[in-house]
Amino acid sequence: MSRYARELSDRWRAMRLAMGGRVHQYPEIQALRRFLSAFNVDCVFDVGANRGQYATMLRKDAAFTGTILSFEPNPDIFAELSRHAAADRRWHVFNMALSDFDGTASFNIMAADQFSSLKKPAAGQDAIFADRNKVTRTVDMACRRLESLLPELQAAHGFTCPFLKMDTQGHDLAVCEGAASALGVMTGVQTELGVRPIYEGGTGYRAMIDWLAEHGFVPSAFFANNKGHFPLLVEMDGIFVNQALLAAAD
Repeated sequence: MSRYARELSDRWRAMRLAMGGRVHQYPEIQALRRFLSAFNVDCVFDVGANRGQYATMLRKDAAFTGTILSFEPNPDIFAELSRHAAADRRWHVFNMALSDFDGTASFNIMAADQFSSLKKPAAGQDAIFADRNKVTRTVDMACRRLESLLPELQAAHGFTCPFLKMDTQGHDLAVCEGAASALGVMTGVQTELGVRPIYEGGTGYRAMIDWLAEHGFVPSAFFANNKGHFPLLVEMDGIFVNQALLAAAD
């Protein structure tokens, strides 16, 4: 595609997103389109899938045609996720949580389901979160470490260049710790970065960036993860690239 044609395509995408009230997603979509293509990503781990919004965005907006493995613990939301994925033979769904252990844990279902988490809400939240990020019930949920799960999934789906996306409401670091050596297989990581954490024991953005750097992942892009951050940023997403890929390209 010529530079002129690519620019027209980008402008049309921005206009389409704006008309749909999704213009805040433009930086994320552009970053993902470039990253997934440049590093030949053939599988995306969609950890914390909710109803499948991220996977749908990958297909419709980010031009991703590879395998998607979506993990969603909430049993009520999982039923909707399953329906959305049913017609896509390369989109597979799992009713479990990824964490830093193999076993069972209590999963907190919040008043607004997108806030549901293995973690509890933090005290003293902003008013905008107080009514939505509160526990309404808990369910026992199977948890797996990515390190133990990865060989099974590789054997079943045959991918070689996976990408790890996490949106686990304060639990992303535990997912990474549970990946252990399997994290090094990932071409990149997309994680939610809490500027003002809203969960007990939530990892702050500085600590998460430092942890990823210590484990060989460096920043590729940052962007606000929704349009409601004003006047103070609450959360953002970051895409981090596996530094080994950069060394191989030199």
